[in-house]
Amino acid sequence: MTDYGHELLFGAFITPAARPPTHAVELAVAAERAGLDLVTFQDHPYQPAFLDTWTLLSYVAARTRRVRLSGNVINLPLRHPAVLARAAASLDLLSGGRFELGIGAGGFWDAIAAMGGPRRSPGQAVEALGEAIEIIRELWATEKRGGVHFDGEHYRLEGAKRGPAPAHGVGIWVGAYKPRMLRLTGRVADGWLPSLPYLPGGPAALAEMNRRIDEGAASAGRDPSAVRRLLNIPEHSLSVGRPRRWAGELAELSLEYGVSGFILMTDDVASLELFAAEVAPATRELVAAGRAR
Repeated sequence: MTDYGHELLFGAFITPAARPPTHAVELAVAAERAGLDLVTFQDHPYQPAFLDTWTLLSYVAARTRRVRLSGNVINLPLRHPAVLARAAASLDLLSGGRFELGIGAGGFWDAIAAMGGPRRSPGQAVEALGEAIEIIRELWATEKRGGVHFDGEHYRLEGAKRGPAPAHGVGIWVGAYKPRMLRLTGRVADGWLPSLPYLPGGPAALAEMNRRIDEGAASAGRDPSAVRRLLNIPEHSLSVGRPRRWAGELAELSLEYGVSGFILMTDDVASLELFAAEVAPATRELVAAGRAR
């Protein structure tokens, strides 16, 4: 049993479909109106059926006032980390501190290469992500003097100026599944953001994957609880139509596997409203009771 003690978050994973162009925006507004904490969008810049996720995030930030926003997850190979650092800080400042940086190492390498991006092996993808996170954090560190110099295997900076600093401590949440990426998450990330359908063996796999993250954290002298555990959950995998039973399933994921962020994968307004109005408060109640015991 693992509970890392984080406050629970409930969010939406919305498809950034380009047609109709404002549909994803209206779903995000509906999610905020319903009371959800977080709105996220997948990022596939090579997919012409999707809006550009960064443009969409910026537009949604201007249309909302309270809800937090994140990519789920941002495609690193097609977004240079130095530019990404400035974009993330800018959006956080403009939104009043509502942005979190979900980021991934990439995976659809043929499509990435077709757009002019690098084709990386699994090991190279892990190395590049580690370099990118270091670069992003250095560019945000405006309290340090001098420019940022970085000479890595995949990225190079020659005195890049620091800043702007984000409005708040932007969390870097990594989409990870394999052992090396999980250990990297434990060493350097603020959160882990996988999707339930991709877990090998379903929810039971969370125990072993958490162990690898915790090992990575320990190797870097970090408390494993420094890494928030989030989970994208497809609507069909839960007890749809039975909010209390649904809440029980989520509470078990929280108390047994340490998940504290539940992101519903749906483009249905009614499902988002049910999730926010009934499932989220019932889950919070059950988790609070479990922690009290």
